[in-house]
Amino acid sequence: MACPPWPKGKKLVHLDLKGAPPRVEYLHKLIELFSRLGADGLLVEYEDMFPYEGELKLLQATTHPAYSPDELLSMQEFAKSKGMEVMPLVQTFGHMEFVLKHRRLWSLREAPYCVGTLNPHKEEGVGLVMEMLRQVVKLHPGLNTLHIGADEVYILGEGEESKQWLASPGRTVEQLFLSHVTKVAKAIKEAWPQMNIIMWDDMMRGMSQETLKASGLVGLVQPMLWDYTPELDVEKTVSLLEKYCSAGMTDLWAASSFKGSTSVYTCVPSTQRHVDNHLQWLKVAASLSTDINLQGITLAGWQRYDHLSVLCELMPVALPSLAACLQTLAHGHFGTEAHNKVTEMLGIPSAEVEEIGMSFTDDSVFPGRRLAELMVELNSLLNSDDIRVFETDMFVRGWFSPYHRRMKMVTPLITMQIHSKASAFLTTLQQKADAMREEMLRLYPDATAQEWTEEHISPVTTPLRGITEEIRACVKEMVP
Repeated sequence: MACPPWPKGKKLVHLDLKGAPPRVEYLHKLIELFSRLGADGLLVEYEDMFPYEGELKLLQATTHPAYSPDELLSMQEFAKSKGMEVMPLVQTFGHMEFVLKHRRLWSLREAPYCVGTLNPHKEEGVGLVMEMLRQVVKLHPGLNTLHIGADEVYILGEGEESKQWLASPGRTVEQLFLSHVTKVAKAIKEAWPQMNIIMWDDMMRGMSQETLKASGLVGLVQPMLWDYTPELDVEKTVSLLEKYCSAGMTDLWAASSFKGSTSVYTCVPSTQRHVDNHLQWLKVAASLSTDINLQGITLAGWQRYDHLSVLCELMPVALPSLAACLQTLAHGHFGTEAHNKVTEMLGIPSAEVEEIGMSFTDDSVFPGRRLAELMVELNSLLNSDDIRVFETDMFVRGWFSPYHRRMKMVTPLITMQIHSKASAFLTTLQQKADAMREEMLRLYPDATAQEWTEEHISPVTTPLRGITEEIRACVKEMVP
């Protein structure tokens, strides 16, 4: 049965820039599209694309240039002109890989082997986080809301100083987490009294109402509860939100997902999967008590699971999913009307990106459409059974085994057939990869095209190339 549409509050699109940062012209096209699709804000996770300066300059990306201050200001101006608010997300506890990977900052890790978690006992840690926030706030004139991350603070309590701290009776890892976040939130309120502070909720899910009440966080932060699964447990999610509310945190947010949450290396998203996640969130929203002040929902679009993992789906292939998810929120369901709205707004035959086919229409209504089409095509080729099982093919296993290769004793007739099949695959892949690379370079930096190629194409082409070279070497030994 259909739910009422998403009740109230903002609909933010999460722009994760820790991988595949769009070129500025493309970023503007995306913002314009997000606004047309019904989003009214951006949650921007800059990471190493922010133009940090001074002592923090080392945090800037090195594989491609960070955005310049002018580019950031023009992006915000452009977003505002489209009626969209820009909200920065700066990690302040967990997921600080892009900071703590630098040798100069190793000493600020909670434990030497965990690159993501900040040591909560060192004053320099809070100093570092506050300096990052100061620079970000300064480049966001008129900012009134900051997201301080604080999700997935792995192995907290396992560092030497934490172990000593926890040795005192009555102290817990929960308190250790809360005390650091409270310290950061208080410092923010001191620097910018009007600032609203959002944080991810996952580290607080197991905490009792009493622990939360006593933490000092009540009235300081607005938890954002995230769940990206199509099987989201409605009852459990409602009771979690009600718990936060009873503890005094009445201003709450939800976070769903339109890409980047299926698997760490997914290349093409399934719209239906993400629509199902939003349908569950609509049920949650419809079941909440009136005490809860739902501030809005963020549609998360992760570009990497963390700074050191591979690229997830790039934005162009995920735009049909985003459009479908926003329409689901607007209608309360994803029926014919909502589906037609998506296909009409993007000029495509289906909301599933895998079904949009190749076209020669211009991509003004769907910026990046050509790249999306090429990626879908290439992805299905790379995962086709013919290519995937080539090495276990009867002829390869029977007439060109590792033993044959080592002995250089082969049946020329059969190996030449294997060679021509592998060469044909390589030629087709190369043509598609070249076309895709050319298109990708229009929208993304060179480093992104390089990374995507090495992640998805090379693992398939390298063994094929190896086979063709080895066959040539073996046949030379057998044929006059």
